[in-house]
Amino acid sequence: MIRNWPILFIIIPLVELYVIIAVGEEIGAFWTVILVLMTAVIGVNLLRIQGMSTLARAQKSMAQGAVPAMEMMEGIALAIAGVLLITPGFITDTIGFLCLFPLSRQAIIRYIMARATVQTSFNARMDGFQAKQQNEHHDSAAQKTKQPKHGRTIEGEYTRED
Repeated sequence: MIRNWPILFIIIPLVELYVIIAVGEEIGAFWTVILVLMTAVIGVNLLRIQGMSTLARAQKSMAQGAVPAMEMMEGIALAIAGVLLITPGFITDTIGFLCLFPLSRQAIIRYIMARATVQTSFNARMDGFQAKQQNEHHDSAAQKTKQPKHGRTIEGEYTRED
């Protein structure tokens, strides 16, 4: 997935440029520029309102002693929405507006979190598998040389300076 990011930074601007030119041919260059500016202004104002709402919900969750995990993720989504809305173009504006509406924003977050959890779980299992293989290799080498096993204890001294 990470290897595809550079391609996206090339393809998305080209597609945006194509859409802006196509819209400009239909409604004219002046109205296209006005429309792009209007979506940015409207988006930034909606972003401010949604940001304040999300902040209020996060503070309410913290006051109740709960961790505002969804609100934190929504804050990240709103920051991404802000960048997309300020970027000139209709496709980025559409994605940015999707991140502004709570239902679509939460659905996107749940989708990403479900995929991230699966990927993290897979990586954790693979790390454990590799560590187990390394330990087995280390154990067999230690048995061959008949050396005692050593733990991961690091001995040392410290002084506390206040």
